[in-house]
Amino acid sequence: MSSAAEHPRHRLNELIHSPVRFSIMAALAGAESLDFKDLRDSIQVSDSVLSKQLAVLEQAGYLTIRKGFAGKMPRTSASVTVEGRAAWEDHLKTLRDIAGG
Repeated sequence: MSSAAEHPRHRLNELIHSPVRFSIMAALAGAESLDFKDLRDSIQVSDSVLSKQLAVLEQAGYLTIRKGFAGKMPRTSASVTVEGRAAWEDHLKTLRDIAGG
């Protein structure tokens, strides 16, 4: 089987394509940043699952994780980097190409 053009699925970003990471990127793409608790609750995962997937996306350079305190309470927040936003938009374009193709 030969094809003149490669199928768009070959352009999917495997880091973002995972359902939990996709949900994280979708939530963060629409916000400047989100607190860990708000992000966890919005995508309905456990603390450990969210923590692990945030670390994967941060290591890839797609997210910035900030740790600090609000009074005496620890606070963790996440935001999408410029590289992460570009990867997200490319991934969405690829999904649209597949759906429309």
